[in-house]
Amino acid sequence: MREPLRRRRLPPLNALRAFEAAARHLSFTRAADELAVTQAAVSHQVKTLEEWLGLKLFQRQNRTIHLTRQGQAYLPAVRQALDLVAEATRRLVDTDARGPLTVSVLPSFAAKWLLPRLSQFRARHPEIDVRISTSDHLVDFMRDDVDMAVRMGRGGWSGLTAIKFLDEDLFPVCSPSLLEGPHPLKRPEDLKHHTLLHDDMRQDWRTWFLAAGVEGIDPTRGPGYTDSSMVIQAAVEGQGVALGRSALAASDLASGRLVKPFEVTLPAGFAYYVVFPPAAIEQPKVKAFVDWLLATTEAEGGELNL
Repeated sequence: MREPLRRRRLPPLNALRAFEAAARHLSFTRAADELAVTQAAVSHQVKTLEEWLGLKLFQRQNRTIHLTRQGQAYLPAVRQALDLVAEATRRLVDTDARGPLTVSVLPSFAAKWLLPRLSQFRARHPEIDVRISTSDHLVDFMRDDVDMAVRMGRGGWSGLTAIKFLDEDLFPVCSPSLLEGPHPLKRPEDLKHHTLLHDDMRQDWRTWFLAAGVEGIDPTRGPGYTDSSMVIQAAVEGQGVALGRSALAASDLASGRLVKPFEVTLPAGFAYYVVFPPAAIEQPKVKAFVDWLLATTEAEGGELNL
């Protein structure tokens, strides 16, 4: 007859980590430095563990701490358990690290920003095979076969590491041909003679007109596109004026396919983040891609202000 499973009674993992680090250093302050938290946070976690156990693990005397008899007895087992978890995690991550790097990206960002620059990454890291997966939906790292993602937003995705690497501004862009002809674009008011191009954020034109002090133009008129890269391409082809996103319009502005007819620029309120599970940064392929993104946007910092 099979023995019934017993429910494990385990204290909080963060409390165990704080205890082990404080016991090793015999200092809450040095433990806090190691764990990248505050001294108060370490003290609170240790107190939580002591309350959970109903035992004192440290003797606190002035500004020094010492392990109690119970703390000395508990420490070797806690240290061994954390070491086992760390080693199992390292082996698991190392195994996954040998495959290709799969990056989930918005289709518009892939087409207008990432793909034109991806050869630079391949030249720097020929040993890493990159697979780009495009989707408008947030990737589920527990379900989808994806190592990391590029997301547009304000950050703060629960349980994930999110690193901002690219800000975004909004401003009108158009084909150079619209600067000439019967109704040349010289002032924002001249937009009344031209087609307005929209992506899903149709309210952005209204906001830009307010900032530019323009009245009497319907900000909702004109065709719309579900993909921002299509809006940019329509502007390149002279079909109208788009409210360009700096990251997506940068290459076409640099090549001269697009021009920025007016100086009024708005912060988009969103930025691009590279997002991944915290443990993934231990994989060389993930760290290499993150480092490349940060280095590339830093080097091109002036390009986005065209």
